[in-house]
Amino acid sequence: MALILFNKPFQVLCQFSPQPGRESLADYLKQPNIYPAGRLDADSEGLMLLTDDGRLQHQIAHPDHKEAKIYLVQVDGVADAAALEKLQAPIDLGDFITKPCHAVRIAEPDWLWPRDPPIRARQDKPTSWIAITLQEGKNRQVRRMTAAVGLPTLRLVRSSIGPFSLSTHPLMPGESMEVPASAVRST
Repeated sequence: MALILFNKPFQVLCQFSPQPGRESLADYLKQPNIYPAGRLDADSEGLMLLTDDGRLQHQIAHPDHKEAKIYLVQVDGVADAAALEKLQAPIDLGDFITKPCHAVRIAEPDWLWPRDPPIRARQDKPTSWIAITLQEGKNRQVRRMTAAVGLPTLRLVRSSIGPFSLSTHPLMPGESMEVPASAVRST
């Protein structure tokens, strides 16, 4: 049974099937019969777990199993206490209401790689970083949450899933490593 940590680069599609003019997981991962346990949209970067074991894939990806996921988010504007409080409370996003989460303002992590291409720089508008911990993960949820509190997302990096973190398993974008599947706690 394989369990692979992969640092998905910006603009890479979270699929193995090719799409003309776009990079996909197949351009980086050559192990046969592995599948992502969860997804990241093309505009997001960071940690993905892939496995060849369907039960393990379900255990990692399904919200019932409570594998916390931490997202580092660079937002357009200042993340003050009021915005953080709103992020932590349930937010009605129209098609669903988010579950309570943990959100805290952080300094940009020193281990974080520069994004390619870089984020636009506007001297007149500050940015700030937030760490958001979710137990769920719906389509573009973090981006929609930050926009709902007036802080559009500029950069989104998933830094950890359960016991795995890019701060303790340093991988540059496009790099991967195999880890023991036993490291995922059984439920």
